[in-house]
Amino acid sequence: HVQLVESGGGSVQAGGSLRLSCVDSGYMSMRCCMGWFRQAPGKEREGVAAIWPGGTLLYADSVKGRFTISRDNARNTLYLQMDSLKPEDTAMYYCAVDVGRTFCRGLSPAYFGSWGQGTQVTVS
Repeated sequence: HVQLVESGGGSVQAGGSLRLSCVDSGYMSMRCCMGWFRQAPGKEREGVAAIWPGGTLLYADSVKGRFTISRDNARNTLYLQMDSLKPEDTAMYYCAVDVGRTFCRGLSPAYFGSWGQGTQVTVS
């Protein structure tokens, strides 16, 4: 089964960069749609980016041109490179998998059934 563990969060000044990683120790997710999501205090969880197993990418408008999602199937790892960070990017970031689906239906959190525990990103 899928077991997701995120890392790479932290505190950074506006304009800085961070790279988040998500490892699936269950070795199930690399054939599925995977995504990154975030949730700020008092707000709903929102989709940030998603990637098909074959590499097709999907981004939220708010992060286009600043964030890059990628995956290393050999390492069972999903990445999110975040550049030009803004204070409004502050949130808990989660990776998730739409298990069993080889294409991404979209960025709605409702499409994704397996989640990591999250990693905090703070931009000041």
